[in-house]
Amino acid sequence: MLVILGPTAAGKTAVAVEAAGRMNGEILSCDSMQIYRGMDIGTAKPSPEELARAPHHLIDTADPEEKYDVARFLRDAEDALERIRSNGKKAMVVGGTPMYLKAFLFGIFDGPPADPAIRERLRAEADKVGTEKLWERMKGIDPEAGQRIHPNDLRRIVRALEVYEKAGVPITALQKEWEEENPRRQAALVGLSRPRDVLYRRIDDRVDAMFAAGLVEEVERLKGRLGPTASRALGYREVLEHLDGKKTLEDTVTAVKNNTHNFVRKQMTWYRSLEDVNWIDIADGEPVGKTGEKVMAVARQRGEA
Repeated sequence: MLVILGPTAAGKTAVAVEAAGRMNGEILSCDSMQIYRGMDIGTAKPSPEELARAPHHLIDTADPEEKYDVARFLRDAEDALERIRSNGKKAMVVGGTPMYLKAFLFGIFDGPPADPAIRERLRAEADKVGTEKLWERMKGIDPEAGQRIHPNDLRRIVRALEVYEKAGVPITALQKEWEEENPRRQAALVGLSRPRDVLYRRIDDRVDAMFAAGLVEEVERLKGRLGPTASRALGYREVLEHLDGKKTLEDTVTAVKNNTHNFVRKQMTWYRSLEDVNWIDIADGEPVGKTGEKVMAVARQRGEA
């Protein structure tokens, strides 16, 4: 199958729709927030015209109250792949959620089961001495995890320390061992790349357009229905703070832009760690059709078209 990946606002949807039309394909969305019904503006879902040109799967499949996790995504993705193939179409996986894409390509690394007592003790310690102290301990045990996990990410810090206590080895070592034993799903990977200043400008323009299209009103309608996963979505969590009186509208718009810039940097760090990605540089103002042809050239070279 063909996988089109890239950072937020790189133009994946438009290019994927173009390529799908050329290769008789259907699109499997690998986006952790486009699965929620009603969360339309802030997740930059495909337009009705794009959906008409290329069938999409795993969009609008859950209500915002629901907790949707990577395990459910994998189950739904396998069902979608079966539907696509039964239609006699080529599967195209498109998305920018690294955790979902990693799970799709490599499967899920579970590690030792959760231990509520250890987690409660570590969280209590974090409350007492600060999250950064736990991060420093984790970094001393597992320097690679220290580079990958933010000093304020208590959930992942606790999990890394919990795994070390239970398994006696760093979580990174277990993950590497697991990946070696579980080869990647066979797929041609195409990455869309734009200069960072161009990408940031596209992000800022997109955020401005979202607010102009009624993002605040959309979040206000959904406010009582956003569950623990949906409420963390970029754009939605910042607008929720605005609706609670914690931020002005101007500060909210700026926060969404800055947080999206930060997210893009994290996306690219993970994407660059993948092997065998065919990166396509998109020139500023390049027509979608031209980019689509570049994607098709890779697909033909890899036997996917």
